[in-house]
Amino acid sequence: MNYGEVEKLLESFENLSILVVGDLMLDEYLWGRSDRISPEAPVPIVNITGEDLRLGGAGNVANNLLSLGCRVRVASVLGEDADGRRLQELLQARRIEVDGLVWDSGRTTSRKSRILASNQQMLRIDREVCTPISAADEERLLAKVRQMLPDVQGILLSDYLKGVLTEKVVQEIIALGLAAALPVVIDPKGTDYRKYRGATLLTPNRKETQLASGIPMVDESSLRRAGRQLFDELELEALVVTRSEEGMTLFLPNGQEEHFPTLAREVFDVSGAGDTVLASLGACLAAGVSVNQAARLSNLAAGIVVGKVGTSTVSPEEILEELSHQHKDSDLKIRSAASVKRLLESERQKGRAIVFTNGCFDLLHVGHVKYLQKARRLGDLLVLGLNSDASIRRLKGPKRPLIDQDERAHILAALDCIDYVVIFDEDTPLELIREVRPHILVKGGDYQADQVVGKDVVESYGGRVELITFVDGKSTTNIVEKILQAYQD
Repeated sequence: MNYGEVEKLLESFENLSILVVGDLMLDEYLWGRSDRISPEAPVPIVNITGEDLRLGGAGNVANNLLSLGCRVRVASVLGEDADGRRLQELLQARRIEVDGLVWDSGRTTSRKSRILASNQQMLRIDREVCTPISAADEERLLAKVRQMLPDVQGILLSDYLKGVLTEKVVQEIIALGLAAALPVVIDPKGTDYRKYRGATLLTPNRKETQLASGIPMVDESSLRRAGRQLFDELELEALVVTRSEEGMTLFLPNGQEEHFPTLAREVFDVSGAGDTVLASLGACLAAGVSVNQAARLSNLAAGIVVGKVGTSTVSPEEILEELSHQHKDSDLKIRSAASVKRLLESERQKGRAIVFTNGCFDLLHVGHVKYLQKARRLGDLLVLGLNSDASIRRLKGPKRPLIDQDERAHILAALDCIDYVVIFDEDTPLELIREVRPHILVKGGDYQADQVVGKDVVESYGGRVELITFVDGKSTTNIVEKILQAYQD
C-alpha cells in the first residue's frame, strides 16, 4: 500500500467497533528507590515513591485498538472483588464498552504487581487464580458475545491461560465469527493449539510456535516447518509468527509464505509488541484489507513499539510518520482532505500563503504545467484539487477521463510546484475549498472572477481570487484530435 492508501485505511479505523475477548488483568507498577539492605534478611529495601495501575492482558490489546482509533468492546469473566471493580473503572475511563463483563464471586481478578527501583524490576508479585471458568460462566460469557456480534466488525481473542478462554468458549466464538463473516484473530498460548482450530488468523511468537509444534527452532528451515505444520493442522486462513527483532513471517494457503523484516531502527523493549500486532492485524482485517497488507502494516506498527521502553501502543500519526521515512516519492503528496487540513494548520501558523486550484488535468500537457507553476509562484504552498474519475464522467461524458485518477494524481504530485494533491468526488471543489481555506484561489483566464466557485468563501475571510491565462492552443481536446488525425487509416 502507498502512503495515501495507508492514510485512508487508518482513517477508516474510526468507523470500526472491535470485540476483545480474553483474560483481563491489572498491571500495577510500584516505583521507588533502593539504597540499603534490610537488616531482617539479605534483600534490598525499596522506598516506594510512586505507583500506577494499568490495563493488562487483554486490556492492553484494547488500549492498542483505542490508540489506532477504533471503538472497543470487551468480554471477560472477572472476580467480584475490589480489583475487578477497579479494572471496570479503568475500562470505562477509556470509554471501552463493558457490557460483556461477567462477574463471578468465586474468582479472583488477576493483578500483577511490579516493584521497580532505579528503572530496574526488583520483584513481581502475581495475585491470580488460573482455573478454567465454570460451565455456567461459559454460557453467560457466550451469551454476552452473541448479543454484541451484530455491532462489531472483528473479534480478537487474547489468551493468557488464566481460564477465561476455555476450549468451548474459543470454538463457539470461532463458529459465531465464521457464521457472521467476521475475522477472528487470536493471540494463542500453551502447547496444545487444538482449541484454536478454524480461526481466521493466529499470532504466536517464535517460542510459542516451537512449543505448540514440537519442532525445535534452530534455523529458518525449522521455523518454516513449524509454522506450516500449525497452519495445516489447525485449518487456519493465515498464521503470523512474530520473531522479535527479526520481524514476522506470514503463512498462507497453498504453501505461500512471506517474511517481513523488522522495521525498527533500534530495538529497546519487545514487551507488548504481540498485543500491538494482534490489534493492528485485527483492525486491518475488520477494515477489509488483505492479510498481506494487514501483515505489512502490523509489522510496521510493531517496529515502532519495540523502539519504545515498556509496554506501549502506536498511533496512526506514528505509523504515517514512520511510513514517510520509507517513501520519498509522490505518495507523500497525495493526501485526503482531512489530512491536508491538519497539515496546513501548522503552515498557517508559520505565516505561509496557501494557494489552491483545481481541475481534471487529463493528459497533462505544457499548458497545464505552465499554469501550475504560475499558480505556485503566487504563494508558498500549492494545493491541487483533482476531479475524481466519477466527477469527470459527469462533467465531460462517459468517454473521459483518458487517464484514471490515481495515475493523474501521481503524475501531478511529481511536479515540484505542487505541494499536495487531493482527489475530490463532487462536481465542484466548494467543500474542499472550505476545508483547505486557501489565501489565494486560482482559476484559468477563461473564467470571469464572478464565475469562480468558492470566490465568496475565500473572500469572506480576507482571501482573494487570481485568474491565470492558459498557453494558447494547448488543451487535452486538441491533443486527442491530433492523435486521431495522425492514426486514422
